[in-house]
Amino acid sequence: MGKMLSEAFLIITVALVLANTVVVKVSGQSLTIWPMPATVSYGQSHLYLSGNFKLSTEYVDSSGILKDGFNRMVSLIKMDHVVDANRSASLLGLHVVISSPNEQLQYGIDESYNLMVPSPEKPAYAHLEAQTVYGALHGLQTFSQLCHFNIKRKVIEIQMAPWTIIDHPRFSFRGLLIDTSRHYLPLPVIKNVIDSMTYAKLNALHWHIVDTQSFPLEIPSYPKLWNGAYSTSERYTVADAAEVVSYAQKRGVNVLAEVDVPGHALSWGFGYPSLWPSKDCQQPLDVSNEFTFKVLDGILSDFSKIFKFKFVHLGGDEVDTSCWTTTPHISKWLKKNHLNESQAYEYFVLRAQNIALSHGYEIVNWEETFNNFGNKLSRKTVVHNWLGGGVAQKVVASGLRCIVSNQDKWYLDHLDTTWEEFYLNEPLTNITKLNEQKLVIGGEVCMWGETVDGSDIEQTIWPRAAAAAERLWTPYDKLAKNPRQVTKRLAYFRCLLNQRGVAAAPLDGQGRSPPVGPGSCYVQ
Repeated sequence: MGKMLSEAFLIITVALVLANTVVVKVSGQSLTIWPMPATVSYGQSHLYLSGNFKLSTEYVDSSGILKDGFNRMVSLIKMDHVVDANRSASLLGLHVVISSPNEQLQYGIDESYNLMVPSPEKPAYAHLEAQTVYGALHGLQTFSQLCHFNIKRKVIEIQMAPWTIIDHPRFSFRGLLIDTSRHYLPLPVIKNVIDSMTYAKLNALHWHIVDTQSFPLEIPSYPKLWNGAYSTSERYTVADAAEVVSYAQKRGVNVLAEVDVPGHALSWGFGYPSLWPSKDCQQPLDVSNEFTFKVLDGILSDFSKIFKFKFVHLGGDEVDTSCWTTTPHISKWLKKNHLNESQAYEYFVLRAQNIALSHGYEIVNWEETFNNFGNKLSRKTVVHNWLGGGVAQKVVASGLRCIVSNQDKWYLDHLDTTWEEFYLNEPLTNITKLNEQKLVIGGEVCMWGETVDGSDIEQTIWPRAAAAAERLWTPYDKLAKNPRQVTKRLAYFRCLLNQRGVAAAPLDGQGRSPPVGPGSCYVQ
């Protein structure tokens, strides 16, 4: 839950409710906010924003996060329209109160906020309270969705005032995976994805940086690794990666970096061929070679200087160990150490975990590691479910944490999975004990890159990712039991994304389907 309301805000809230405002108890089509807040009350009046709408705050904004967020919000609500600054206005600005000066972005930070927009009796300020600046950023996003450009008056208006919104996320981890190995994504594309995430209150960018196909990231400790990039222009420097992390952090988004081992790593060997079992059998990484673990240590050491999120993703999925048994020197090593191939897989994963722990990380691993030797995993492991249902239930029963991304519902590259299926996917299915529910830290939608690049990634992500975003943000009892109850509201959000320059696809049809013909954005 979010922090307790301040006394002043509580008095205002009670007054508004007593003044015959409407309290929303379920997802309603009359509201256009996405994702639906925890508690909403509203009235029937109109407010008009001043042409010089101002930020008022006593918060010491040392890194400019609040100011920049406010300026971005003002730009979003104007949507490049020319606003008539001479019109009389009833809302002069937004007063923001932030309790904590701590701007360190980490997992579990307080993201709650309280937002009050007054009645239009006299010129006044809207009021936003949050424990942290990152909660305030969410409040700014919600405020932006209350604002509309009045085309006749040429001003920004807020309908259905006064508003009181008390809000907090259901899950602390609300993720989106991007894959820059299957297709390189230019930095502006990645930044646009981060911006679009904030509109739906997603807060974790899972960056699947490298894989079998390419190794685009500069690793100073082992500079030949990025020889595995597709080309010299399809690479990220250390400064590029740091810029992505900084850009995301200023918007309240953590970056979860992944290095997927021991499988999915053929590209490593273009720079260092000794990492391959042999020239003819090139993955998984050579478990018998100490150099393999030195390289992994170097990568994670360099990661720790860039990626400040408390978790690092070590993959561990889809490991075909046949190269280990058919390569003579590895087969000999296995026999010497009394290991079969499944035991060698366990040895590799656990040793990789220890390396990550030595660099201060907690670990995320794909579910195969749990399915094969879950009782051996570090207790600092988060198991990433992707193969299907029932796994999360087993993970939390064992006392480990879990992220839900079951591929049948939350894989964006599955174009035949509809937004309705994304919306109905419940991370806590069959998890009834409160202590076990708390171990599900959240969920993630996955945009695997085999068939997406900069040309089509946005319309493949949106609006289906927004359906999952509401599932992860909105309290369970406020979620619609039937997706048809939220169709109009999601359609409105999709059109809002388009207006903000995000190429979100229509709701009808499969993922990234084009419009079927002429018509309004709101009915496609």
